[in-house]
Amino acid sequence: MTTPAPKRPRVTRRRFLKASAVGGGALALAFVVGPMVGRYRRRRDMRATAEATGEFHPNAWLVIHPDNRIVFTLDRVEMGQGTMTSHPMLIAEELEVDPTVIEVELAVADRRYDHPEFGLQITGGSSSVRTSWGVLRHAGAVAREMLRTAAAEVWEVPLSECLATNGTIEHVPSGRTQTYGALTRQAAEQPIPEPELKPAEEHTVIGTAMDRVDAPMKVDGSGVFGIDVVRPGLLNAVLIRPPVQDARVASFDVGEAKSRPGVRDVVRMPGGVAVVADRYWQARAAVADVTVEWEGGRTTLDTGIMSEELRRLTAEPGKTVREDGDVDGVLAAASGDYLESAYDLPHLAHAPMEPQNSTAHVEGDRCEVWAPTQAPGVAREEIAAMLGLARDHVVVHTTLLGGGFGRRLVADYALEAAQLSKLIAAPVKITWSREDDMCHSMYRPQVRHLLRAVLDPAGTPVAWQHRIAAPSLLEAIVPSWLPAMTPDGTPGAMNRGLSNVAGGVFRGDWIADPTSTEGASDTPYAIPNLRVELARHDPGVPVGFWRSVGHSHTAFAVESFIDELAVAAGRDPFAFRRALLHDAPRNLGVLKAAAAAAGWGEPLPAGRFRGIAQHFSFESYVSQVVELSVEAQRVRVHRVVCAVDCGRVINPDIVRAQMESGIVFGLGAALKQRISYAGGHVEQSNFHDFEMLRMNEMPTIEVVIVPSTADPTGVGEPGVPPIAPAVANAIAAATGRRIRTLPIEPSLVA
Repeated sequence: MTTPAPKRPRVTRRRFLKASAVGGGALALAFVVGPMVGRYRRRRDMRATAEATGEFHPNAWLVIHPDNRIVFTLDRVEMGQGTMTSHPMLIAEELEVDPTVIEVELAVADRRYDHPEFGLQITGGSSSVRTSWGVLRHAGAVAREMLRTAAAEVWEVPLSECLATNGTIEHVPSGRTQTYGALTRQAAEQPIPEPELKPAEEHTVIGTAMDRVDAPMKVDGSGVFGIDVVRPGLLNAVLIRPPVQDARVASFDVGEAKSRPGVRDVVRMPGGVAVVADRYWQARAAVADVTVEWEGGRTTLDTGIMSEELRRLTAEPGKTVREDGDVDGVLAAASGDYLESAYDLPHLAHAPMEPQNSTAHVEGDRCEVWAPTQAPGVAREEIAAMLGLARDHVVVHTTLLGGGFGRRLVADYALEAAQLSKLIAAPVKITWSREDDMCHSMYRPQVRHLLRAVLDPAGTPVAWQHRIAAPSLLEAIVPSWLPAMTPDGTPGAMNRGLSNVAGGVFRGDWIADPTSTEGASDTPYAIPNLRVELARHDPGVPVGFWRSVGHSHTAFAVESFIDELAVAAGRDPFAFRRALLHDAPRNLGVLKAAAAAAGWGEPLPAGRFRGIAQHFSFESYVSQVVELSVEAQRVRVHRVVCAVDCGRVINPDIVRAQMESGIVFGLGAALKQRISYAGGHVEQSNFHDFEMLRMNEMPTIEVVIVPSTADPTGVGEPGVPPIAPAVANAIAAATGRRIRTLPIEPSLVA
């Protein structure tokens, strides 16, 4: 019997970004320098601020005013995932205040707010709470201890006699109290301590279901999204975009556009032709009068051709990213007696409810931008480079986001606004239409998976070969991120060189992009002989991070194939998984919790069937059980039971909401959605042919939170990956037909 080789370390995006030493170490330096610089202020700076304003400003997040107002600067964006609620809760726990009294402001682009792992200011990877868990509690504890020390000094009493509670310091023996606001000047004089954080058993805020801070402003309309920004003298613009990717403007005729009410100008830009007017609808209506002649472009992009290329790539060995044991030997010994299945997943748009937009005002050597962006640091760096401005002469204000899903990690719409503002010498807002957003996006890649497995006589998998053909997301994204990661003052030529090296790493196939194999290369199933291979596919379609990234397609392939193996072995799908997860206790824990809550194995109403799936992503463990029926080639999902282990929970309501959100997002994509190309253009244009899940199609969703004492992990994305395979597995139970191509509804009809 062949002894399995030791497993390779699991490669994640975060681990790659932190550890990569491409380019003689320069790339590694770019990723890790700077995240903590300037987050805690020097004593003399705190003193100067307190003397000038009376404010206690100990760090980059927290300001306490003399009137006892507490203002928290949120360094991660709010795009519906609850950071305006969860992050103040972390501060409040240690600061000993009611979190509802904390005012929340959104951070501008600033190196002090760089992501502590990625090295640039972004919100993504379901990492906001996980990476802020220790940092923000520490920030609150530091402020609390400085205030206690200040009170002890004023009262000339031992520090041990001073208790912080509910925004005040109490001298316990005498009963004297003082508000935090009354101690701001004295607190600013204190040295920065290294306090101990409260143990979990003393938490009074963390773990509670606090109401969402952002809910009232979104209900009453007072919350400012990017599309709501208003500035003095603001103009509005619509960009006429090319019909196919990379086409250029050959010529254009404004026709009667400039004679329309409110229209100010029609301007040629690198990305098309901009119609500028006083109001959006004036600009949009005038587009009909402008005739544009285009030249060049990728007119041959075609989904069918891409599909054939993916088939060719998976028919051949790819770059090995994980190898345990002797897969080839077991497959050869099987003499063709193995199971094989291929899974195909389409391009997908992000389709946030708020389409892309940005407001910009360029004046002289300065630029100010208001944008619903997940990456304000990247936007600032790219705008500065494009306009030839110093980084500190570009201010990027982050607004509320009407959905992100990874699309707003790319700052193209902010660059357009800045570019146009400079051209017309006025503040301007560019707003994309739904059609713009659907047809000119950075899509979830089209991907193909080919899997083979050998079962032993007992029905246990002893060999597993997994081939993936996919574009590289890091090749597309990292070059634009690198300049925002390097230390301030890095020469532009060096940034450009680093960007070229980073892109070349993946184009040259030196490194297998972990975003293509995550969820496959780290499968928790105990299979002694296992190999995962990757082939890079580059059809020329712009691609980007899509909610749950590579896990969104690897989970579908892995969990569908596991189900197929269970059927081939004559085993119950739940029991089959349970037997293979003996070395993965947290995966097993959510599997059992979901099955128990769903009543796995118990009778169902006539016509209903169950499917199950589990998956690990973004450091969290999720399992889902689906109940559905299939009638007239239409799927009706009635119930989804979801079990999640995301470590210690800050706010259980947010965890449940994010699981529900991920299920809805993933279910709509699994059943209905695809982006297809023909003749170089995207065939879908709006929600009539890129359908969302309707309210009457919504299943009942039940979320079970598995208790854990581990540090918090992600919840924004882990709810997405298991839903598609759970649905496909339930359909197989209902009909005997295995769905291997998404979306499901067209596959059922075919």
